[in-house]
Amino acid sequence: MNSSEKEISYQTTNTYSTLNILTDKTKYVWLVCHGMGYLSRYFLKYFKQLNAEENYIIAPQASSKYYLHSKFKHVGASWLTKENTLRETENVMRYLDAVLESENISKDKKLIIFGYSQGVSIATRYVAKRKLQCSQLVLHSGGIPKELVVEDLKFLKAKVSLIYGKDDDYINKERIMLETKRASELFGNHVSIIPFDGVHEVNVELINNITYHS
Repeated sequence: MNSSEKEISYQTTNTYSTLNILTDKTKYVWLVCHGMGYLSRYFLKYFKQLNAEENYIIAPQASSKYYLHSKFKHVGASWLTKENTLRETENVMRYLDAVLESENISKDKKLIIFGYSQGVSIATRYVAKRKLQCSQLVLHSGGIPKELVVEDLKFLKAKVSLIYGKDDDYINKERIMLETKRASELFGNHVSIIPFDGVHEVNVELINNITYHS
């Protein structure tokens, strides 16, 4: 048996979801990367309490969809796996480029990049690879990609928040120490470490406070 794996390039189509309307009165534009198992349209629920006139939320959709349970009823999605990660990362980066190009956001808006759980790896990679100068980078309950180094993020002047739940089943004390150390090394004085009383879930209350510090 003589098998081989080959590679091709082709054009594909994907969706993304938005919340509220982008107008002259919009102050903050959010690019929010969901965690594993979400669909973008449902992830928007965590941002519905924000002032609709001032906040416009863009939720990209991870393309790798799958059934969440054996009943094949609910669908979720994943951004990346350990399989062919570098190539898949570039696909995701180009997809995000297309999303922002489609939205054509004016430079007078403050851009907030938000990643939750698996979305943290997407948010940080996108900022680093595209040298994206945003107002805030919010890393919520997820890991910073191991390949990123100080030089990759040296350009960034944004306020960075590292948020995690104290009772998060996916983050033990060693992991917390590692992630906070990594964040401090990569972002220096720009980063704030924000633990909260809770589990592995989006903290809506903290989301409410983000724009007040932009």
